[in-house]
Amino acid sequence: MTLFGVAQELARRLSSIFLRDANGNRPVYGGNRKFQDDPHWRDYILFYEYFHGDNGAGLGASHQTGWTGIVARALDTFARLEATDLLEASKADLVARMTREQVAG
Repeated sequence: MTLFGVAQELARRLSSIFLRDANGNRPVYGGNRKFQDDPHWRDYILFYEYFHGDNGAGLGASHQTGWTGIVARALDTFARLEATDLLEASKADLVARMTREQVAG
């Protein structure tokens, strides 16, 4: 794998904790039915401090965005960039482009 491919795979694995699976459940919420099923809560993503190693359920603090906030950045980055973008443009140009796109919506 290329370094870009490794980064994509890590981002995919991390983000899979927060994305719905084939059954419509988010692993981050484990067996908490309120966050899995309630239409008023199910699309509000909590970024926990720790995660269960076997099932991905969030553990610990959920009221703050710590290291897991990087998941949102990774999803955004890989949705906007291809490996060739990194080869053809400088870091500063890519950051400026992504910032313009984020601000513009």
